[in-house]
Amino acid sequence: MSELSVSVVAVDRSVWVGQAKSIVAKTPEGEIGILPGHEPVLSLLVNGVVRIEPIDGAKVAIAVHGGFVAMDTNEVRILAEVAELASDIDLPRAEAALARAKAAGEESPEAVAAAHRAETRVKAATSNTAAGIH
Repeated sequence: MSELSVSVVAVDRSVWVGQAKSIVAKTPEGEIGILPGHEPVLSLLVNGVVRIEPIDGAKVAIAVHGGFVAMDTNEVRILAEVAELASDIDLPRAEAALARAKAAGEESPEAVAAAHRAETRVKAATSNTAAGIH
């Protein structure tokens, strides 16, 4: 069985490295799913949850805030401005940040970006369910 060699790297650290059956990431055009044998691709990433189905172990969710995804010859590289494993996210803190951003009601680009980041972190942290990642 073919598999993907995946690495997710943020500006300051390596976030996840391993072999996977598939990944899903959010691009400006929508979500992209990558399986072994996928055509080469290079795309921007937008704030969203990257979902990885490893060969071994539980599914992985990573909150990603901007960056790129590149795939060639079953090697997937995600280079993110900021990336955080769902398991490392403090959910109450992320929910509080989201509530503050929504309550502020500001429309400045910075306020909108802060709300999107908080929303992505909450989505990643709550994406693990008994049935897997959604």
